[in-house]
Amino acid sequence: MKKIILSSLLVLVFGFANAQKAEFGIKGGLNSSNFSGDTEGIDFKPKVGFNIGAFASIKLSEKITLQPEILFSTQGAKAENVNANVNGVNYTADIDFNLSYINIPVMFKYYVADKFNFEVGPQIGFLTSAETSTKLEGFNQTVDQNAKNYFESVDFGFNLGAGYDFTNNISAGIRYNIGLSNILKTEAGDNSKSQNSVFSLSVGYKF
Repeated sequence: MKKIILSSLLVLVFGFANAQKAEFGIKGGLNSSNFSGDTEGIDFKPKVGFNIGAFASIKLSEKITLQPEILFSTQGAKAENVNANVNGVNYTADIDFNLSYINIPVMFKYYVADKFNFEVGPQIGFLTSAETSTKLEGFNQTVDQNAKNYFESVDFGFNLGAGYDFTNNISAGIRYNIGLSNILKTEAGDNSKSQNSVFSLSVGYKF
């Protein structure tokens, strides 16, 4: 089902782009991601990752440009000094949550000046991998585990950002993704909810 949704979105977005004589480009940059919402008292810290992908630029008017994108994005968070019980023994652990997504944002860019724009738009993300890296206090060994079964496979969010066109081909942007859906798989009676929160910087090149 996930592959069908992804394929359909790509066909619609980039088919529309071709119909409107769009310009295409590539982009990439850095992420600072975290978890927000009900984190059950855990003090999560931001995690550095990256984003890379392609975009289409469709000029709708002198001021408004539609920019659909497809991006591979590494996200997650860090948790320090987490209490863990292993075989009846209490430990303190540091845990890295390493998530990766295929994100499809559809951005509407409004040019308030000749080269400067603000952007807003929805985003859907498809989880491609999820792992935890755990280090127990007093042990030098780090244990990596597949955690994909604990996270939802689809994520929804909303983006706010700004950008600047240095030339007709080269641009840079800053963006904040506000997670709207619960990324955790929960059992009946468990009302805990956590969302992705991602701040990103990127540079783009339009062909």
